[in-house]
Amino acid sequence: MNSGIGLVEYDAINIGFDNSSLDAPIPRNLIFTSQNGVKGFFTQYPEFQTRELNIYCVGDKTKLEIEKNGYSVVASANSAEELAHMIVNEFNEKQFLYLCGSKRREELPDLLKKQNISIQELEVYTTTLNPKKFNRNFEGILFFSPSGVQSYCKKNDLNLSVAFCIGPTTAAEAKKHTQNIIIANKPSIENVIVQAVKKYKK
Repeated sequence: MNSGIGLVEYDAINIGFDNSSLDAPIPRNLIFTSQNGVKGFFTQYPEFQTRELNIYCVGDKTKLEIEKNGYSVVASANSAEELAHMIVNEFNEKQFLYLCGSKRREELPDLLKKQNISIQELEVYTTTLNPKKFNRNFEGILFFSPSGVQSYCKKNDLNLSVAFCIGPTTAAEAKKHTQNIIIANKPSIENVIVQAVKKYKK
């Protein structure tokens, strides 16, 4: 708004934290690709607050959420695919648990399994779409997840709007609806906003 840009904001998705269970013992090496994964895990498994854990994650905000729970991060990357390659190259002898949501992407577990790296998955939150019809066209739309794109496009067209995307996986979903896409230089909410301001500042 300081840049003379009008903003409409709404929650395109709903996040729920459900009790989940894992039959096997939980490995010491954990992978998180979102803040919600961190929140879901430590909400449902508070007993692990006292365990020594090696944590690998995607994104600065996820890393901050982990550090808020008193842990340091062994390795972090800007995307799940980048983190998977890092694990393959540097940590391939370890066993991992991937803490994910109900709409998690396939890239990371698929890459690790192809390299015969042991990975279990535990769903610690659910993502449901919250579609809403807008009777207007927006010059730009800011998307922070593939699910956000799916939700918006259920009842709206992108038409001539520019889709500002937080990262390549979100952009891949947006490409199903438009080629008019700008991807943030760094996967953060702030950087998505910076891209929009750069384009539309009056």
